[in-house]
Amino acid sequence: MKLIKLLSAASLSIAGVSAGPSAPPAASTRPQLSVRTGITIRDGNFTDFDGLEPTITWENSQQLPNEVDFRYGIDLSARTTNLASLPRRIWGRASRRFAADRYSLSTRLDMDVQRMDRVDFQIDAADEDNDLKLTMFGSAAASLKRFATSPRVSHVEFTKGFDNDGNRITINPRYNVNYDHMDVVMTYDADDTLITVTASKDDQEVTISQQLNDDNMLSPTISRDGSLSLAWDRKLGDHNSVRTTLNPNRSVEVEWKDEAWTANVNFPMEEDSMKGATVHIKRDVRF
Repeated sequence: MKLIKLLSAASLSIAGVSAGPSAPPAASTRPQLSVRTGITIRDGNFTDFDGLEPTITWENSQQLPNEVDFRYGIDLSARTTNLASLPRRIWGRASRRFAADRYSLSTRLDMDVQRMDRVDFQIDAADEDNDLKLTMFGSAAASLKRFATSPRVSHVEFTKGFDNDGNRITINPRYNVNYDHMDVVMTYDADDTLITVTASKDDQEVTISQQLNDDNMLSPTISRDGSLSLAWDRKLGDHNSVRTTLNPNRSVEVEWKDEAWTANVNFPMEEDSMKGATVHIKRDVRF
């Protein structure tokens, strides 16, 4: 409960809202048990078995003063019998809209309970009238006294959108502080065609995605160094899909999603042969 209070106070302080008497909490969601298992096969041999990693997820929400929506939750490991190792992650998100919903501000804080010396944060802000969004990631010391003076931004990006005769244009500059890397992503969406350009000082690439029909889309990509790739997305109905990506002289990658199952196959390409295939299969089960 102390961790919940820490995340709540920190989220509200970033959102510029003072804590006060809160409204009655909304009914909490039913805890969910998520089980994930994975198998990896290389050259026809089992090389890895992820095993069962059951996780119990619980979350709740409530309305705070000044029309602040607050959500919080915790992930628990259902595999260990060590009480100290049960909590995995705890999080909280405070969101608020201003000026007749023109502006919005949201702050999410995450803490690894097994490493309680820091809190990771994500800040999202938007101006709906000007079609402008800001996203920021970072971390800070897990102490209310030091939180306001110790935050460190690791990534920041802006997205500006434009409407042009029914078509959509976006410009998305991004900066990774940790790696001192900056790039910009520009998109042009015209009905069944989406053009995406990603450019930095070291590399540039262009992807043209063409929707062939309701179930099929082709997306060729060319990079500055002349390398090519071709992705084929096919919908199979009921939220099932297959994505096949051909990287000439490098690999063929296939991702097949079938309800709770996901299979990833990677075929490395060496000259005219394909060997050393890797297959990874996983399944999420929710109770």
